Amino acid sequence: MANDHIKSFGFPRWGEYGRNTDAEPVRMCDYSGCTERGDHPAPKSPGTRERWYFCRPHAAEYNKNWDFFAGMSDEEARRHMNDASESSDAFASARTFEWGGAVGEDGFTANEHAAYDALELDPGAGADAVKSQYRKLAKLYHPDANRGDPAAAERFHAIQMAYDLLKDKSA
Repeated sequence: MANDHIKSFGFPRWGEYGRNTDAEPVRMCDYSGCTERGDHPAPKSPGTRERWYFCRPHAAEYNKNWDFFAGMSDEEARRHMNDASESSDAFASARTFEWGGAVGEDGFTANEHAAYDALELDPGAGADAVKSQYRKLAKLYHPDANRGDPAAAERFHAIQMAYDLLKDKSA
């Protein structure tokens, strides 16, 4: 009974509630002067695993202004984009239609909209329409049918990537 006042700190409501739990570590935003939680990692520089940790608004601002290729010559940037090795973080394989961002009100990401545009279809077209349009456009722009035409090859690649994205979505 003599120690009751120590446990309650003089206020009965304060008692022992939550006393056995450890404090949760909180990472603060790395943006100078910000006092928010820093839950959103952003790379410090290309080729390093070091990260800044920002609050959401500062992460968005940092990512908007960050240039992966800053300080590289055009040739170095081109070489890095075409290098699919582990050392380049497989940049080339991650360029197209990998993550389309947030889903809009219509249920589609920006990349899904771009894929439907590439196939010249309205968003939400069914699997049969996607497959049919893919085959039609693939025949039209296939590199074998357009030898030496880089624009046709690029168009064919976009059609192929769009189909790869939408074939599972529309199934």
